[in-house]
Amino acid sequence: MPAVVVLSGSPSRSSKTARVADYVADRLAGAGLVTEHLRLRDLPPGPLLAADTSDPDIARAAATLADADGVVLATPTYKAAYSGLLKVFLDLLPQFGLSGKTVLPLATGGSLAHVLALDYGLRPVVQSLAPRHVIQSYFLLERDLQIDADGGLVINPGVEHVFTDIVEEFRHALTTALPYQRTA
Repeated sequence: MPAVVVLSGSPSRSSKTARVADYVADRLAGAGLVTEHLRLRDLPPGPLLAADTSDPDIARAAATLADADGVVLATPTYKAAYSGLLKVFLDLLPQFGLSGKTVLPLATGGSLAHVLALDYGLRPVVQSLAPRHVIQSYFLLERDLQIDADGGLVINPGVEHVFTDIVEEFRHALTTALPYQRTA
């Protein structure tokens, strides 16, 4: 079975973005994929900002990503851009750091004015890391995301069916395409 790493790029502990990432990881695990949710906020900030790949936590996170077949990038939008935390982590990766991988970019935000942050901000960075396939990105409005009494994520039903279709498209692309690993 393919392995998937879900990266949460929010610095907030009470992040709806991290809950969206949990939701995706749970759905993919329920479909039989091996998943790991990597919360970038839990990495040590000094070594992360210094791009110190010899730090054990940074090295472990980079190795987890390197070993994955698929990557979900979940980020909040701030000032019409994806999070700096996600950018700092992506900057640690080698030139072909996403080679052979299927990628699903996701973002949360307060306004549709930020929706293009995915395609004009994040997608070019992802493409520069040479993934095999990038699924159509998806933007979730904060107003469509609620937290229930148990701390679980509740997605507006009008949005949830489209979102689950996007996640299923990612799963399908990940499990049906022939893998290719760049040698250079």
